[in-house]
Amino acid sequence: MIRFFLVRILVPLFAILIVRSVIVAIAKLLSRSFSTPVPSEPKQTAGFAPGGELKKDPVCGTYVSAGAAVTKRIKGDLVHFCSAECRDRYQPT
Repeated sequence: MIRFFLVRILVPLFAILIVRSVIVAIAKLLSRSFSTPVPSEPKQTAGFAPGGELKKDPVCGTYVSAGAAVTKRIKGDLVHFCSAECRDRYQPT
């Protein structure tokens, strides 16, 4: 009874599962090689958000978006910097 179950049901079932796995793996490889690449989103540089108004850093002259800039209020004016290092080096005139 157990031998019948193993030989007639389980062995063919495992064989079918193995063949299916091989066919799925081959299909995935073929679909990758024939598919066209999907354009990805442009990568953002750390600390810089795309879009928005650009402000010039008074220390190094780099333009940075107002939304991503490091800011400091000096004598009532909001000054935009590209980094904390430029903010710390800034010497108001």
